[in-house]
Amino acid sequence: MNETIDCLLDGPPPGASEGELVDWISRLEQIKCTAEAVQAQAAVRLEEGVLERQSEAGVPARKLGEGVASQVALARRVSPEKGAKLLGLAKILINEMPHTFALMKAGLFSQWQATILARETACLSVEDRRVIDHRLCAPGPDGEAPQVVVMGLRQLENAAKKLAITLDQASVVARAANAVKDRRVSVRPAPDTMTWLGALLPVKDGVAVFAALDQAAKAAAAAGDQRTRGQVMADTLVDRVTGRSATGAKPRIEVKIVMSADALANDGDQPAMVEGYGPVPATWAREALNDAEVFVRRLFTDPAGQLVAMESRSRKAPDGLAEFITTRDGGICRTNGCDAPIRNIDHIQRHADGGTTSAANLQGLCERCNQAKEALGWQARPGPDGSIITITPTGHTYTSPPPDTWPPYPRPDIRSPELPPDSRAPDPASLSPAELRLRDLILDLTLAA
Repeated sequence: MNETIDCLLDGPPPGASEGELVDWISRLEQIKCTAEAVQAQAAVRLEEGVLERQSEAGVPARKLGEGVASQVALARRVSPEKGAKLLGLAKILINEMPHTFALMKAGLFSQWQATILARETACLSVEDRRVIDHRLCAPGPDGEAPQVVVMGLRQLENAAKKLAITLDQASVVARAANAVKDRRVSVRPAPDTMTWLGALLPVKDGVAVFAALDQAAKAAAAAGDQRTRGQVMADTLVDRVTGRSATGAKPRIEVKIVMSADALANDGDQPAMVEGYGPVPATWAREALNDAEVFVRRLFTDPAGQLVAMESRSRKAPDGLAEFITTRDGGICRTNGCDAPIRNIDHIQRHADGGTTSAANLQGLCERCNQAKEALGWQARPGPDGSIITITPTGHTYTSPPPDTWPPYPRPDIRSPELPPDSRAPDPASLSPAELRLRDLILDLTLAA
């Protein structure tokens, strides 16, 4: 196939044979690999240009390069953390692994394959990394492609590990010992009101935990338990961690939940929002609340189902306002493509530039994004609809849409007509039981001057 890239991207013609379709898929895969290599090349050149510009502007050495990874992330529509990893990989490939980079540019090696080699050689010296790059990825005597281009990912990983151990066993052992410090537990949303609970553990601990759960599943099956092996292992994990089976008590959990009055107490179908997870069906939320001893930490709604707006005269957002922003933004960084949890409540328009400490001018950001927007040349401003407009040093504009808001409460306006629309308060005598219950649950949001 000698079609141009534009022709390939138009898709195979009608009536193409099976063989032609396979060729089309193969050629597009080559183009993807080459494109990833060229993206890496562009990222490195971007950083070089930014470093030169920032250095000329007198930016302190410790801050040189700030914001580059975030620009890469925005351009590639990924999270800032992913952008930083892609930039780091690009520098490694171009400066330390030329043969791996050449395979990518030739369309024979994917970005993920290159990532595996970079990861498995990270603990080695530059010289040893170049040795592995040459042994695995250099072309043969007659220019033939190296064997790694047909290896599976696990084969590739093992080949790199073996060479790394052979070249510098002490560094590999030290890396393994240091990795224990990174042990952690994480949770992320899964479809259908489920979650993925993960743990990064040392090998002996991870294998021991899995073996204990597997043993419990086998014992349950021998006793005639009708649950599947996976179900028994999952239930055993929850029971042993929470102590649920030992006490027989319902788990006491703390949640931050946003629901309308109708969805909370009646049969309304407006979705609820659970912090740390996202939207859930109202029916599921009501059942979950009834199935556990729940402490409702904060309910940020009024009887009309609208989130409360807050403002403060202080530079630092008070706790109530900060918590409001975190809930409004769903606990997730507002930067496009970033899924990291909120760690900072940040002014969109800088406070030094006259930005107010108000809900309209505050956003939740992760640590990385908060630092990136302080780099030279970055600007941001709030949009009238709750969006955030970010302008990078290159003049590229990115708009973060406003967080999801709740639809208007469908009931007729039950508030007193004597007061202006923005200041009218609910008439307790006219509230429904659901609204009265909601009113009792709402906590006052106090402004700190």
